Amino acid sequence: MKLPNALIQKELDLFEVKFKEAVQSQAPLLDRIMRYVVKRKGKQLRPMFVMLSAKLCGEINDSTYRAASLVEILHTATLVHDDVVDDSLERRGFFSTYALWKTKASVLIGDYLLAKGLLLSLDHNDYQLLHILSDAVKKISEGELLQLEKARNLNLKEEVYYDIIRGKTASLLASACAAGAWSAAQDKTHTETLRLFGELTGMAFQIKDDLFDYASEDIGKPTGNDIKEKKLTLPLIYTLNHCDAATRRKIIYIVKNNSQDKNKVDWVMQQVQATGGISYATKQMNHFKEQALNVLHTFPDSDTRRGLEDMVLFVTDRKY
Repeated sequence: MKLPNALIQKELDLFEVKFKEAVQSQAPLLDRIMRYVVKRKGKQLRPMFVMLSAKLCGEINDSTYRAASLVEILHTATLVHDDVVDDSLERRGFFSTYALWKTKASVLIGDYLLAKGLLLSLDHNDYQLLHILSDAVKKISEGELLQLEKARNLNLKEEVYYDIIRGKTASLLASACAAGAWSAAQDKTHTETLRLFGELTGMAFQIKDDLFDYASEDIGKPTGNDIKEKKLTLPLIYTLNHCDAATRRKIIYIVKNNSQDKNKVDWVMQQVQATGGISYATKQMNHFKEQALNVLHTFPDSDTRRGLEDMVLFVTDRKY
């Protein structure tokens, strides 16, 4: 991601300072937990999408920094809550907030972050940015609840899977791009175009995440974890829809009853590979990637557009 970083490195450095200020607290325990959370932030993809989208439509300004902070605050809140919901002890190769401070503190940390995000926008009258990002929070919750509902029934259709990831993953990236565009230009057409670009990129991002479950353990996420959590990802959905009846019954039984048995989970992963689930998911990921690039190419060629192209390619080519 050399070009994107080169285009906005100074802005990213300033964003780091502003983000830390935005989440600090006078309460000692809260501040200690927040410093732990901030120190272990990920690749900052979403703030980068905010800033590059703003730069594509105009100039990065104070509103853009607040949009990037709001996106990162909301993203962090959803991750903290996700770890509680998923009973996950690890996040990006480190102990999760849930592992260190347990359920009550983790839920309250997520709530604190959501409140901080609201106040950051309201204190500066960023009502449209708040509207854009609140829509993402609603869709994330709906996507997660839809996934919980469908996890009980392992007969998930591919279309429902897309509805789930459109909500729980793609909506925040869509809102990040839309918020960046709006912060720079207040142009509804550009904002909607970049919202769609972000959504398509987010769809590709989630399918890539699904594929990591069949990769290696060096990414801070144990392999086979989605199967253990009874999550139906695209490779597994394809396999269930295309394997023979006996294999299908066995896979369903293992996912429902033996999902903590490593040998049996490994067998399921082998079936996914043999049935073509991984290659199909890769094909669909590339389909969303190409759609995202087609939308992006409605903007004139520029260094910033090429920077966003590199971001899309990173999403689908990343090794972690």
